[in-house]
Amino acid sequence: MSLKSSNKTDVNTTELVISIDAEKFENAVEREYQRQKKNIQIKGFRKGHVSRKLAEREFGEGAFYEGAINALIGPEIDSAVTGLGLVLVDRPSVEVTSIEKETGVELKAVCITKPEIEISGYKGMKASKAVKEITDEDIDKQIQMIRKKNARIVSVDDRAAQLNDEVTIDFEGFFGDEAFEGGKGEDHPLVLGSGQFIPGFEDQIVGHSIGEEFDVNVTFPEDYQMTEYAGKDAVFKTKIKAISFEELPEINDDLIKDATEFDTVDEYRADIRAKLEDTAKSQADSEFENSLMNSLIEKVDSPIPNCMFEQRIDAIVRTFEQQLAQQGMDIKLYFQYTGMNMDDFRESYRDRAVNEVKLRLALEKITEIENFEVSEDEINAGLVDIAAANNVDVETIKKFIPLNEYVMDLKVQKAVDLIKETAVEEDAPAEENAE
Repeated sequence: MSLKSSNKTDVNTTELVISIDAEKFENAVEREYQRQKKNIQIKGFRKGHVSRKLAEREFGEGAFYEGAINALIGPEIDSAVTGLGLVLVDRPSVEVTSIEKETGVELKAVCITKPEIEISGYKGMKASKAVKEITDEDIDKQIQMIRKKNARIVSVDDRAAQLNDEVTIDFEGFFGDEAFEGGKGEDHPLVLGSGQFIPGFEDQIVGHSIGEEFDVNVTFPEDYQMTEYAGKDAVFKTKIKAISFEELPEINDDLIKDATEFDTVDEYRADIRAKLEDTAKSQADSEFENSLMNSLIEKVDSPIPNCMFEQRIDAIVRTFEQQLAQQGMDIKLYFQYTGMNMDDFRESYRDRAVNEVKLRLALEKITEIENFEVSEDEINAGLVDIAAANNVDVETIKKFIPLNEYVMDLKVQKAVDLIKETAVEEDAPAEENAE
């Protein structure tokens, strides 16, 4: 291989002109002939027994050129890119500019290179950090869950339905005198006040008793999901068949002993408070880090090849499809439900992809500036859990993962830690603390 020229034709774009000498080209053509030989058949000759000379006479001198060149392109470009120290972020666009048996091949490769990010001011960045104060009301909400979990359902037949009761109803909806599709239900359970039905429906059931048949008059909201019903007046012929309510137990030591691992209400409340405080601190730490990372993203204003954003969107789409598959659904069915298409779906993730690419480039640049290194012990420590999960040793895992990417991930985490350690915490605004 001979690199004839290397020119930076645009930001993040380098054009290479590479020549492959006649001897190397001839060897590649011969290998391609040998690869195809078993499938070559010409009248009068047994399949697989046609000489190269005869095959070229029958199919043309260039019969094996395409395969030979394709086999050469990858290694030749890789060699040139490595020699120049380029880091590519997409497959090169290749054009063969000349092919001569006597002189060899010349090709032009347009390479999109990793952008050179300029980043500064990443130490001492400011961000607010608000740890939510845990109140007795927060603890009461958690305790209420224990009460609901141990609630008793009580059937009633001596009074009318009230808010928060669960009623069992039959109903059928009409526009005028005509019943409409999807407006009928039998033995349907409904908690009054839950907002499960359209506005006004549940309120009109309150005050009616078991066995009563009555009309519920409602108007479908203007933004109702079934547009043909939006804004229309409807009447639901309704009958109550059962009424019940949830009787919550009293919170006392006996309930706590039966329902939890604790002996007293005070012990249980203390445990809830400790866990909620840990959660609040973790959430504040996460929001603090996110704020710092957003500030770092804003510092990136270097041109970035669009292909990097598209590749990130590709990865997001693949992950989403895998999640759908775990739920027994594919993306085509998802689009049918949501009314989206792939172009709209991809575009909805563009801002996220842009930010993720910018953030990664910034953090990788910081690892370079700070000259971060990762020791063998650090690499092994991170792989222990992965190895254990797959019932193999660490050295085996190293053979099956892209180790360079894994090492870069460890360096990037060091960059994140540096930013957090040097950051300045600001007091959160009063409204943020309140929230």
